[in-house]
Amino acid sequence: MLALFYFFVAVAFAIGVWQVNKLLTYRVIFKEIKDGKKIITFENDDNPVATEKDNDLQGKLFLIFLIGFYLLMGYCLIFLQDIMLPDSASVEGEDYDNLYRISFWLIGIVQFITQALLYFFSYKYRGIKGRKASFFADSHKLELIWTTIPTVVLAVLILYGLSIWNDVTDLEGDDAILVEVYAKQFAWEARYAGRDNELGRGNVRNIEGANSIGIDLTDAKSADDIPVRELHLPVGKKVVFKFRSQDVLHSAYMPHFRAQMNCVPGMITEFGFTPKFTTEEMRQQKDVIRKVASVNAVRTANGEEPYEFDYLLLCNKICGPSHYNMQMKIIVESEKDYLIWLNQQKTAKELFKL
Repeated sequence: MLALFYFFVAVAFAIGVWQVNKLLTYRVIFKEIKDGKKIITFENDDNPVATEKDNDLQGKLFLIFLIGFYLLMGYCLIFLQDIMLPDSASVEGEDYDNLYRISFWLIGIVQFITQALLYFFSYKYRGIKGRKASFFADSHKLELIWTTIPTVVLAVLILYGLSIWNDVTDLEGDDAILVEVYAKQFAWEARYAGRDNELGRGNVRNIEGANSIGIDLTDAKSADDIPVRELHLPVGKKVVFKFRSQDVLHSAYMPHFRAQMNCVPGMITEFGFTPKFTTEEMRQQKDVIRKVASVNAVRTANGEEPYEFDYLLLCNKICGPSHYNMQMKIIVESEKDYLIWLNQQKTAKELFKL
């Protein structure tokens, strides 16, 4: 966002220079009329046909812009790393990060070369008196090159991406933990499958009183389900999430696990991953320590309480005026601690006295 702000500032500055330059092309003309009166008129000296001086100026401005563009890009890559996410906290997210890095470097290298050629050629081949451009209607060789190479590269990236998507959406496994995540304006709720590892039915028509997520209390499978307001996950164990929405389109986003899935009213969507770092282990990572320190420097300056890293479930769809506040804490811990916590929670049977 900071880079985007700098870009808009640069664009505004360029427009300002352009407008000032236009104003400087006007000349003030004094004309006499009858009775000794004078009138002042403005005449535009701007020539609609570019001169050699204009071409030379524009060519040099292209070079200056290219240098500034690369300086800004270098600044963002070096000094704005704290706004990037740390390493993936899920096993499946490792492949996602790998695909991201490959795409990033491919696009970065191509963009670097393309921009350099574009702006350098704009300078090198600027209009100069006596210079004549060569002309040819087409080049089958060039067209074959710039069509074939992007096609092959994109095909490889898409196929690799599809293989990763198939892996991260593979939810098979008898020992996977089953969790339903329920979205509504503007909060998250969840329920764990009980000892039978099966969730009872749910429907918005069943919402009444304390049954805020519409559990079907007539379904025998619902009795041992465990409704919660905070997610606890065991490290190293597959977790399958099933998502429902009460009202509008939401998007369950767990950035540190590289997981995101839309929550659509009237249907169930699903996703799964395997956490690989506990919350405490993540807090000790160098990247996270640096990022937290950067955030707390700002919070301290503003007189706010210090921030401590936690995994979060966020909403990644603008679902209403309090969208920004729609989040749920996620705690990743050892399987032993997870089971202790889970056994302390009340089942639907206990909560609703079935």
